[in-house]
Amino acid sequence: MRWLFVGALAGVCALMPGTAMAGWGPGGESNGGNTDSGGGQSGSDIVSMVRYSGSSQGSGSGKGNVTPVSDWTPPACWYEPRTAEDFQKYVENVYTETVNYPGQHSYAKTAVGQFREMYKDGEYKNYNLDKADEGTWWVAVQDPDRWMEPAAQLCDEMPFWVVNGDAPDVPNAVTPEILAELAYNRLQLPETEVTLAPENITKVNLPTWAWLDNAEFKAVDVTAEINVGGLNIQATTTARPIALKLEPGTKDAETYPASGECTINDDDSIGEAYAEGKSDETPPCGIKYLRSSGDGKFALRATVTWEITWTGTGNPGPTQLPNGTFGNTQNVTVQEIQSVNR
Repeated sequence: MRWLFVGALAGVCALMPGTAMAGWGPGGESNGGNTDSGGGQSGSDIVSMVRYSGSSQGSGSGKGNVTPVSDWTPPACWYEPRTAEDFQKYVENVYTETVNYPGQHSYAKTAVGQFREMYKDGEYKNYNLDKADEGTWWVAVQDPDRWMEPAAQLCDEMPFWVVNGDAPDVPNAVTPEILAELAYNRLQLPETEVTLAPENITKVNLPTWAWLDNAEFKAVDVTAEINVGGLNIQATTTARPIALKLEPGTKDAETYPASGECTINDDDSIGEAYAEGKSDETPPCGIKYLRSSGDGKFALRATVTWEITWTGTGNPGPTQLPNGTFGNTQNVTVQEIQSVNR
């Protein structure tokens, strides 16, 4: 996650060496899988102080594998606190790297010098180190996967001081709800590959059963937390599968049910596993292809809808977030039924 460099300082970033070239302020990524990742400092680079744990995927793996069913999206930028000491180290490191970088433009040195002066000897004094126990610096942070989006440019406030216990007077200041929305974007869901009977090769006009096992499609969750200065909050976002939609990959097919939407069972499975003796039954979840796929295959798309809620500091919940979907395609070969002429 990157602190934003505002105004003239944006030009400085493009000319700065090493990690600072990527943008204003700290940058960091969390690892995929079941992780617990968070803040720290390396030179002029500081990772976001938001930590993630649970079924979390890392930054840089895309926008998350959950697609909201509405136009809503998690925040592309927000504001986080930094201790006075961390803020001082960051600004001083950026200043030193910029003025000492070979061939650096004079306007870049001037801009970063003016920025440093504001917090060291100007509007503020010595980065408020003498008030370090009374408050924190709040800085704008971008989602590195979305930094090109207009929404990521909306957090354009210069770093500002907030007394412990006060609420920052800016949109998207980090709260338990903001953490829940950030965790939404980190949910790592299982691959959506349904089990089929017949498996991958079926016949024209033969009902194909489809199901998802409850052992594989159980609830997953991600916890996001931040603990800086006087702010210590967390939120857990949980996704539960509630429905499966089948799209056969051709108009010449029928789905069971007709809508193609299979609901979840009481045991959290979806559909019903095929068993011997059910060949004359209509599957509760499945497909019937009406023509052959010829020399090719049909791309069956299976999409699971996940109900997403959150709980957290001050919110025993659960509170609803927009449902999300995640799916993928799998190839199905459909053959004509061969008859024997006597």
